Amino acid sequence: MSELDDLRSSVRDFLTAKSGEEQVRAVMESDRGVDDAVWTQMADQLGLQSLALPEEYGGDGFGFVELRVVLEEMGRALLPSPFLSSVVLAGSALIASGDQDAQAAHLPGIASGKTTATLAVAEADGRWHTGALRTTATRSAGAWTLRGEKSFVLDGATADTVLVVAATDAGPGLFAVAGDAVTRTPLRVLDPTRRLARLTFSDAAATPVGEPGAAGPLVDRVLDLATTALAAEQVGGARACLEASAAYARDRMQFGRPIGSFQAVKHKCADMLTRVQLADAASIEAANAAAGVEGSPEHGVAAAVAHSVCSEAFMFVAAENIQVHGGIGFTWEHPAHLYFRRAKSSQLLFGGPREYHERLLSRLGV
Repeated sequence: MSELDDLRSSVRDFLTAKSGEEQVRAVMESDRGVDDAVWTQMADQLGLQSLALPEEYGGDGFGFVELRVVLEEMGRALLPSPFLSSVVLAGSALIASGDQDAQAAHLPGIASGKTTATLAVAEADGRWHTGALRTTATRSAGAWTLRGEKSFVLDGATADTVLVVAATDAGPGLFAVAGDAVTRTPLRVLDPTRRLARLTFSDAAATPVGEPGAAGPLVDRVLDLATTALAAEQVGGARACLEASAAYARDRMQFGRPIGSFQAVKHKCADMLTRVQLADAASIEAANAAAGVEGSPEHGVAAAVAHSVCSEAFMFVAAENIQVHGGIGFTWEHPAHLYFRRAKSSQLLFGGPREYHERLLSRLGV
């Protein structure tokens, strides 16, 4: 068994015990949308938050090859946690900024799981871009303040620190803002396992991260890493749906035989398997490219391909999972709809199909 297999086994055993369907439903109905005890155990017992962060800031120094395995298992278990927002979005933004002071101030807390952070880019249109920002940062008497509003901020209602992309006279900049200095409005979401919020800044005190005006390339880099991470999650969720459908097709009897022996059900399961395998290949390639594995394609292209392929695959497999289960799959009591909700919310998280198709074409130079 390889080290990656050992890592997968450890994470799966932990999430099986801590993030089963009953626990997920309980967290979904809670005010915070996260089990703080499980979050702490993830850091203290498994070191998941620190896995892919730099060693000089409390991390373990691994990369996306290892992180992909962890994210797959989290997607498989529908883990409600701020891992994507804190470790991937905020952590990647801090590293990409090259600002050592900001990294020293925030990364150790993220790596230890003692603090959480998020990245606020999208505004009312839901797009992750820096070309027409309405949130502004101004400097007066040596201090920076932010005014404006950010929408669809992942875990924005609970993050201790918010990294905000805002317009400055020099161009888009990245700023760190304390979570309690922001007016936070939780949004009604399709997927209760993944919370979003609208953040309003009214002269909120802010600290620049990196050079003001240099956040454009940073956002592009973080978006590539974020969609690579999301693709791994989507593969894990899609595989869970495939496994559930195959098990049900073997066990459910109709007319004296398993429904999996019927050609229509066989075709559905075969189509699901093909989609999962294609998505898995795209996710692996994107993770290898992010980690700089020799022979991998350019990361921007691989990430855009993975985002498109894995989003569509998860949506397809989650919908087919409901069909294979028949009437029971449509009920609130069955977990099939939880995966469908996660699939749809993941597909829309960074702007939806129009955005990721345009991004793929852009990365290909079309």
